[in-house]
Amino acid sequence: MSTVEQTTTGRGLQDYMPLNGVDHVELFVGNAKQAAYFYSRAYGFEVVAYSGLETGVRDRASYVLRQGRIRLVLTGALHSDSPIAEHHRQHGDGVKVIALSVPDVDHAYREATTRGAEGVAEPHDATDAHGTVRLATIKTYGETLHTFVGRGGYPGPFLPGYEAWSDGSTDTGMLLAIDHIVGNVEHMDPWVKFYEDVFNMKEMLHFTDNDISTEYSALMSKVVADGKGVVKFPINEPAEGKRKSQIEEYLEFYEGPGAQHIAVATRDIVGTVAELRKRGVEFLDIPAAYYDEVPQRVPEVAPQLDDLRTQGILVDHDDEGYLLQIFTKPVGDRPTVFFEIIERHGARGFGDGNFKALFEALEREQDRRGNL
Repeated sequence: MSTVEQTTTGRGLQDYMPLNGVDHVELFVGNAKQAAYFYSRAYGFEVVAYSGLETGVRDRASYVLRQGRIRLVLTGALHSDSPIAEHHRQHGDGVKVIALSVPDVDHAYREATTRGAEGVAEPHDATDAHGTVRLATIKTYGETLHTFVGRGGYPGPFLPGYEAWSDGSTDTGMLLAIDHIVGNVEHMDPWVKFYEDVFNMKEMLHFTDNDISTEYSALMSKVVADGKGVVKFPINEPAEGKRKSQIEEYLEFYEGPGAQHIAVATRDIVGTVAELRKRGVEFLDIPAAYYDEVPQRVPEVAPQLDDLRTQGILVDHDDEGYLLQIFTKPVGDRPTVFFEIIERHGARGFGDGNFKALFEALEREQDRRGNL
């Protein structure tokens, strides 16, 4: 029996799909070079690697950005008839690959495909002068993929086929790691079951349309996570409402299921958001009245209430602590992909106490776009 097969969860049960965490997230974009400039200058990432014509790759250009433990890969097509160009034509800028670091790629792929996942690329080695990385890929919702990554001691700048690259940007240290990635789908339960069956994930939280609703719209959401709580995937579906929900708007403009937002952790959300605003990042507007009840709901944040109000940061708590969070406006032309900045102080939740304020803010933006 391999070391992977012997891995157990915190409950003492066998975990047939141990995960180390999110290795990287790859977005297909319309212009990778310009997107890299935007994410480095606006969000404080450092451009660290490149793959394209100059490295012998003929169909795409990819830039790798790093900040803390976050890796983003921005990929654009070099020909109009490529699958990358077709993906962008249909979906606009969007997440194509959520790559997961695993102890054993062959084991992960075998377990995933045996338990119902559709394979895209069987386990294989990618090798260059730096060494070898083991990779395999499966499908998930929409056209999104999960790639299993086994790096071992690979010391290269990213993956074989990439060269170290710098455009003068630096890692600002504002953002530390990926906290969770949210998927929007037409029907939630089949995909929750997919992650339970294929990844041995467990349902952490379940929000109904009564929990997440406003006067006009509603949605339902379930959160699945691996045994260690390192990888967390909230899955959303639209619910019946008077008007179009933000999930319906996403599905319409993304033209199908996909990753709605990437939540990234920070240690200093007030300072980070202030700096991101200076760099041109746009955030949802929160009414000043929201902060009237914050000291009663979460007394721990009373000393910094003025700063939170100034920056429009939301506050929530659970039995284990509190969290601070804020949401950007969509990062592209389509009202689809956006980012969440989150600072946790023990809380394991996802800001359910903020749902009404958040969704009303989203609806105001929808109304401005004529999509409510």
